[in-house]
Amino acid sequence: MSKSSGAAKNTLKRYVEYLEAAFLIKVVHRVDRNARRFERANFFKVYLTNPSIRSALFSPIDAGDDAMGGLAETAIFSQWFHAPATPLHYARWSTGEVDIVNVGPDQRIRWAVEVNWSDRFVDHPRELRSLLDFCAANGLTEATVTTRTVFAEREVNGVNIQFIPASVYCYQVGYHLVLSRRIAQSLVP
Repeated sequence: MSKSSGAAKNTLKRYVEYLEAAFLIKVVHRVDRNARRFERANFFKVYLTNPSIRSALFSPIDAGDDAMGGLAETAIFSQWFHAPATPLHYARWSTGEVDIVNVGPDQRIRWAVEVNWSDRFVDHPRELRSLLDFCAANGLTEATVTTRTVFAEREVNGVNIQFIPASVYCYQVGYHLVLSRRIAQSLVP
C-alpha cells in the first residue's frame, strides 16, 4: 500500500487504525499453512464492516460482476465480526490460501471456510486444492465452501465438504449469533 499510494508506512498504519476505531473496517491477520501466526504482522487483509459501504463509495454491482466474490467474502466476514471472542484469520502460504480460519487458544484450527461466488466447485471439488491441503495439514475432517446457489455435500480425501450458498451461510451465521446472545442474556439473573 505504501508503494502504490506514495504515503509513509506509519501514516498508513494510523489511517488503518483510525478506520478500524471508527468501525468502518476490520483488519484480519494471516496464519500459515500450519496455523502459526507470524512474528511480524506485515500481511493482513482489510474488510469493510458492512458490504453496503462498497456500493455507497463506488457504484452498485449486480450478481454477475467480478467484484461479487470479494463482496460475498466481505459479507460473510462482516457477520462473523459480531461474534464475541472468535479469532478469525485467513491462511496463506506460497502455494495456496484459505479465506476464513478459526484458530483456537491452543493454536489449533477449529474450522475453515472457503468463500466462492461460483457453483463450479460442487462438480469439481478436487480443484479446491488449497482447502484440501490445509485440512490435511491441520487434521480437519470437515470444511465449508460457499457457492452462488447450490447446496451439496462431497467427500474428497477424507474431508467432508459442505457446499452452501453464500447468502444462506451469511444468514445462518447471523441467526446463530443472535440466538446465542439471547440464550446468554436469558441465563443472567
